[in-house]
Amino acid sequence: MAYRGVQRLALITVLGLAALCAGCAGGPGVPAPDYAALVAAADRSETDRIIDQRRKPDQLIAFTGARPGMKVLDMGASGGYSTELLARAVAPGGTVYAQNPPDLFPRIRETYEKRAQGAAMKNAVRVERPFEDPLPPGVGGLDLITFFFFYHDTVHLGVDRPRMNRRLFEALKPGGVLVLADHSARAGDGIAVTKTLHRIEESAVRRELEAAGFRLVAETGFLRNPGDPRDASVFKPKVPNDEFVLKFMKPE
Repeated sequence: MAYRGVQRLALITVLGLAALCAGCAGGPGVPAPDYAALVAAADRSETDRIIDQRRKPDQLIAFTGARPGMKVLDMGASGGYSTELLARAVAPGGTVYAQNPPDLFPRIRETYEKRAQGAAMKNAVRVERPFEDPLPPGVGGLDLITFFFFYHDTVHLGVDRPRMNRRLFEALKPGGVLVLADHSARAGDGIAVTKTLHRIEESAVRRELEAAGFRLVAETGFLRNPGDPRDASVFKPKVPNDEFVLKFMKPE
C-alpha cells in the first residue's frame, strides 16, 4: 500500500508539471510572470492585502500556471479578488472571464464594479451567467479555469453540478487545466455541510469532476492545516481552516 501511494504521488507530480506547460498559451516557451511581484504591486488595495494573509495568492496563482496570453475563466468570481490577480498574470494579451450568477448580491456586484475601474482589470470581462452555462456563446478553447472557494456554494444554491462540470470540460482546450480550491469537510460529510459550515469533502469534489471527464494531475498542501477539526463554520474558525487545492486536466 505504501509503495502504491508513492507511485500515485509521483504520477500526480509528473502529470502536474506537464499540465503547467500544456495549459499555457503558446506552449512551454511562454515565461511565467513574477507572481510575488504581482501580489506586491503597489496599486493593489489594502483590503486585498488583508485577504492575502489567508489565501497565499502568490503560491495559488503560481500553482494555476497562469501566464501572459492565456484565456481564463474565473468561476464564482464574487468581488473579483482572484480575477484581478489572474488578470495581472495573463497580461499582456490574455483575457479573464469573471463569472457570477445573474442574481448576485448587490453588494458583491458593487465591489466588483468598483474594482473593474482599476487599470489592472482592463483585460477582465465581467460575465453574469448561470453556473451551468457560464460563458457567452462562441467563447471556448480556454487555457485555464479557476474555481476558488465557491464550489461548495453550488450545492446549496441548487446548481446542476453535472451539467456545470460538463460545460467546464467542454470549454477547456485539450490539455487545459481547472484549478479548484475549497474548504475541507470531515471524511464522511460529503456535501451535507456546504450551507452550515461552508465546507465540502475533497473526495466528493474529485468524484464529481472526474465524472465529467477531468483527470486529477496535481495537488498542493500550502493551505492545509491538519490541526483543523473541520467541525466549525469557516467564518468562525477555531484555528486556520484546512483547505485543499487540486489541479485537473482535460486530456489531450
